Amino acid sequence: MTATHSRPAPPRPAHTMRQGWAAGLTVFAAVMLFLAGLLSLFRGIMAIAEDDVFVTTPHYVFEFDLTGWGWIHLALGIVAMVISAGLFRAALWARVTGVAVAGLVIIANFLSLPYYPVWSVVMITISGFIVWALCVGGRDALYGPGGERASRQE
Repeated sequence: MTATHSRPAPPRPAHTMRQGWAAGLTVFAAVMLFLAGLLSLFRGIMAIAEDDVFVTTPHYVFEFDLTGWGWIHLALGIVAMVISAGLFRAALWARVTGVAVAGLVIIANFLSLPYYPVWSVVMITISGFIVWALCVGGRDALYGPGGERASRQE
């Protein structure tokens, strides 16, 4: 019986691993933004149809008509789904607008908290993860592993 010894694979450079994490977080954010947009779209349709799922809260400071909230969530959902397509292409505009739209989703869900409390908290949490992933995951795409500005050819 003979023993064969194989050489261990050379370690991957740290910047390659960071780029892998950056790409993974961008894909995570794209998928989550698409799902958040789709769920917001459905929530908007339910509100426009005046579904009985929503709670009515009298004397709320940010009181809107349920149909008004429905149109807001519907529009945010459509925009979020379009931006997620740009994130799959790793477009810088999609990363920046993705953070902005996820922030708007957080604000809209906070303001509509009394109408659908549990789901609003879930959407705020999902949108928080989206903002985190887009902000953390894109650093190595914009800056090289040493922090220097990376040149991009598109």
